[in-house]
Amino acid sequence: MLLQIDTTALAEQMMEEPVQESINLFTMAQYGGWIMIILGVLLLWAIYLFVERLLVLHNALKEDSSFMDRIKDYIHDGKIDSALNLCHQAGTPSARMIEKGISRIGRPMQDVQVAIENVGNLEVSILEKGLVIMATIAAGAPMLGFLGTVLGMVQTFYNMAQNASGVIEMSALSEGMYQAMVTTIGGLIVGIIAMFMYNFLVSRIDRVVRQLEGRTLEFMDLLNEPA
Repeated sequence: MLLQIDTTALAEQMMEEPVQESINLFTMAQYGGWIMIILGVLLLWAIYLFVERLLVLHNALKEDSSFMDRIKDYIHDGKIDSALNLCHQAGTPSARMIEKGISRIGRPMQDVQVAIENVGNLEVSILEKGLVIMATIAAGAPMLGFLGTVLGMVQTFYNMAQNASGVIEMSALSEGMYQAMVTTIGGLIVGIIAMFMYNFLVSRIDRVVRQLEGRTLEFMDLLNEPA
């Protein structure tokens, strides 16, 4: 009987205690104000740029391993048109670069190399499209978060100044402080994600650049081979 009374009392006490709600990122974002909306748009923009550039770079690095061997055979056999068609069908940055070099065959070697390098620089600039925006998001998102922090603290001190009674209630301060902390977290999250995506894309572009440089050397060596 004594055990039954204690259990009932414990159950009543648990029913009387308020259940504390758990917090998640979505709930936090709702209290961040309009700055969180901007940060959300920036995050979606950065993700879109990352996926789009990743697909472009994947296609740029995808190349037939026998490409240069076939180009060499065509040039040695005097089939310049076949070599140009092969480059056009490949459609990769290195193929377009080699295609320009093939179209300059017969001119001085310096002119051929300059033409190839110009196309290579153009291809790299195309691959880097959107990276400036992603770098701006990586650097600007934390700054927006800090702006939200300052605005939240200003709101907090404003509420304190408007209290003529001199008694400060936590409810009057919590809104501004909550906004201040949430926007800081949001800005850092967006900035960190954008920074990692930016650095990953830069590493992939560097890989494409090394591939272009290697193809340039192979092609120039091909032209310098004795007939």
